[in-house]
Amino acid sequence: MSAVDTIDIDAVRARYPDVFAPQARRRLIPLAVVVAIIGYVAYAMWFFAIPQTLYTANWQRAGLYLAQWISYDIQVELRLRDGAVRVVWPRYSQLGSNPDPSWVTKAADGSVAVDVTGSGRLEASATTVTLRRGSETAVFDISGETPVAIGPVPDWVSVSEGDVEIDWGFWGRGEFDTDRIKLAKREPGWANFLFDTRSPFFGKSPAEVVSLIVAGPRLDPDRSNLSLALDDIWNNAEWQHGDVWTKLLQTIVMAFAGTLLAALVAFPLSFLAARNITHSWPLNQLLKRFFDFQRSIDMLIWALFFTRAFGPGPLAGTAAIFFTDTGTLGKLYAEALENIDDKPREGLHSVGAPAIAVQRFGVVPQILPVFASQALYFWESNARSATIIGAVGAGGIGLKLWEAMRTNTNWANVFYMVILILIMVYVFDAISNALRQRLIGSRI
Repeated sequence: MSAVDTIDIDAVRARYPDVFAPQARRRLIPLAVVVAIIGYVAYAMWFFAIPQTLYTANWQRAGLYLAQWISYDIQVELRLRDGAVRVVWPRYSQLGSNPDPSWVTKAADGSVAVDVTGSGRLEASATTVTLRRGSETAVFDISGETPVAIGPVPDWVSVSEGDVEIDWGFWGRGEFDTDRIKLAKREPGWANFLFDTRSPFFGKSPAEVVSLIVAGPRLDPDRSNLSLALDDIWNNAEWQHGDVWTKLLQTIVMAFAGTLLAALVAFPLSFLAARNITHSWPLNQLLKRFFDFQRSIDMLIWALFFTRAFGPGPLAGTAAIFFTDTGTLGKLYAEALENIDDKPREGLHSVGAPAIAVQRFGVVPQILPVFASQALYFWESNARSATIIGAVGAGGIGLKLWEAMRTNTNWANVFYMVILILIMVYVFDAISNALRQRLIGSRI
């Protein structure tokens, strides 16, 4: 066995320098790739106006929206009439029909103090309004036609056209003129998540609720306290748990029924579309073009069509999922059939097995795990898609989510439904992965 030593290599390199010398354009390839990436990023930022969008974005509003996901406002109004200060609560206050919170106090002289935050406070009398935030204080005379500042005004208080706006940061805000003060106090958490203000359990501590359920006297003579508590939670007027969970179940049924029907229809059609199974070119092409037609239009568009045909509801969503997935699964199944191993079929043919037996024992065992795995993946994916198509009227929790977002006030309810959707998708993903693992015998 001979080897080329260093001297021979040097001689060959000297004889053919063009072959061994690195080409200039090869050395420039990494630089060209970097320049192309930088150019593309710069173009994308210009095309989508990303710098301008970031500059003009209302980040304060975005932060407020996020805060409203995990907190709520308690509204209170002070009306200044005839030398008196009167506290007025909204008709549907989170504190119930007769609120008397400790952070609103009325003095003997008729003035009212509201502790909006730990360091933020408003004191109102018939003639003056005093604002506090930490060590800073602002005083306004409201005896005239417009509020007049007495002394310096801090930067968290703004005056414009007779109105004064107060910003206590995350925990509260307010505004007032000479006859009305509106305040919003922010509290963390979700108000009245279990029991609304109509429930006899409203305002009671968890220990009191448990005590009433276990050994307390019946609040309703016709049923137990446990039944009453569960009914009040399910029919909570503020959070609408019953309607939300019913819509979530509709979404799950839409995803399951649509995917199951699509898999059942796509299975036999794929045998007719596969060239190696059905030797009819016109039939193969007709079915494949039909699959292309079904999947070329997005599921959301099909949902719009079926909503107009069947009306709003889960039937339109199920039909949209079924129609779209029939085309996609039919194409995938047909391609899987066209790539099977023909040896089992040839063996069955050689022993004279009938055609149906050839397909049953020579084809189905090869493709069944693949078919089932793909159907499970689409079932998992359709759990998410059913939420989107629900927003256009196809039923399910997507429609409920869209209704909550359109009001621009129920962001805590939006977050609640988003959490439920995340849990649903996670559970579906775990079930799908476990089933696929059992079918194909490997970890997903």
